[in-house]
Amino acid sequence: MQTMSPKLSTPLPWYRHRWPWLLMSGPAVVVVAGAFTAWLAISRADALVADDYYKQGKAINKDLRRDHEAQRLGASIGVSYDPAAALLRGRLQMRLAPPAGEQGQTLVINLVHPTQPSKDRTLLIRTAADGSFSAPLAELEQARWRLVAEDGSHAWRLHGNWAWPQQRSLEMNAEAYAPAE
Repeated sequence: MQTMSPKLSTPLPWYRHRWPWLLMSGPAVVVVAGAFTAWLAISRADALVADDYYKQGKAINKDLRRDHEAQRLGASIGVSYDPAAALLRGRLQMRLAPPAGEQGQTLVINLVHPTQPSKDRTLLIRTAADGSFSAPLAELEQARWRLVAEDGSHAWRLHGNWAWPQQRSLEMNAEAYAPAE
């Protein structure tokens, strides 16, 4: 009589199993993500860090004097932007209250991009006698712009945040950000 011997199967090599690959995939993803993060840190500039941050911090109290002057004058400004105006170039329209004392008063309007200083814009505008003014402005990209309006002599200023295009217009006045006394 013949006995049957159990057939011995040869084990598969380790790379033919799925568990070693599954266990190695986690660390492999972390290494790739770390290399990508290091590349981003080395290749990109730090646009949000100012070189003179200490001086800017010390200047805050000096800037508050201009905010208080705007509050004393009761200054307010209304801003709207029409991207289709002026032959598809765009037009920024504003109205200053109280009206400018004289026609031709210079206003400085700064549109500050939240993350890219190269996209900041500065407009020098002469007002009409009734305080209205407008200026051509290239298309604004969708962002949360910081808007700073001040007179030409830098005696007062108004500032606020403008989320374009969600906000089609913006009203800024000194009372909105004046500190309580």
